[in-house]
Amino acid sequence: MLLTSGAKAAHLRPETLPMTYFFSLFHRLLRLRPALLAGSAFTLASLLSGCGLIEFNPNETRTPEAYSNLTRKNLERLQQQPNPLGGDSLRFVFVGDSQRFYDEADAFVKSVNQQPGVAFVAIAGDISDFGLIREMRWVHDRLKKLDVPYLTVIGNHDQVGNGRESYQKVYGPLNYSFEYGGTRFVLVDTNGREYGFNGRVPDVPWVQRALSEPGPGIRRQVVMSHVPPMDADFDPQLERPYVQALNDAPRVAFELNGHRHDFSIGEPYENGLTFINSYSFEKREYVVLTVWGEKEFSLKTVQY
Repeated sequence: MLLTSGAKAAHLRPETLPMTYFFSLFHRLLRLRPALLAGSAFTLASLLSGCGLIEFNPNETRTPEAYSNLTRKNLERLQQQPNPLGGDSLRFVFVGDSQRFYDEADAFVKSVNQQPGVAFVAIAGDISDFGLIREMRWVHDRLKKLDVPYLTVIGNHDQVGNGRESYQKVYGPLNYSFEYGGTRFVLVDTNGREYGFNGRVPDVPWVQRALSEPGPGIRRQVVMSHVPPMDADFDPQLERPYVQALNDAPRVAFELNGHRHDFSIGEPYENGLTFINSYSFEKREYVVLTVWGEKEFSLKTVQY
């Protein structure tokens, strides 16, 4: 097989190349010329099938046990470990949108493993780019090398095709909550456009219940979703009720979001509620958040 790039050429045997290489090549072709879609797809399929690399159905949602129920497994691992900071403080890493950035994911893991006092990693959605179960497994193959558990929320790219079912098989519930280090975390599907803005996503009544009546051991609450409520991909009829639900809930420190692929922090509704948006993996930066008290927090950004 002969691949050329500019004046350089190299003889490569397809069977020696990782699957992620072919998908990256496919994506580069599409960015250069979208009209190549049909031809590129046919060429990619021919390469992969001809080389005997995979038996692959893009609608496949089956997955081995090692790649299933990862949210439950990571939560069990988290609950078994003591809070590294102890006392009232908790520290975690916040990032979003891993998508097709596999090299960046490898570098991310190496960097996070050097951070002191981190309890877990929170990823604000878009684990995959095309909603393929194989992509989610590729990302997990990298993130499982973290020294701490990682937890995710579903993004809009994770719902392409059969992606929603794939995400549920690989990770688990679309909406869930957990408590750790004196903090209740509420993770919610806010990808309203993927449901045709049907008035039911996000599930505002579920959010209200999840944030209600935190026990005496819960000092603060943190919400994480993919699409922020001020974004055009958030169901516009639910923006006001959703923000009101967060504002009415006791001790909500902030909401975490992805989707926009860049860092920001502010109070867009001027109601005292802070929204923090994450870097994507491609930016090679992430946020380290430390929380204490009811709504106190500090953050630093890390380049890698």
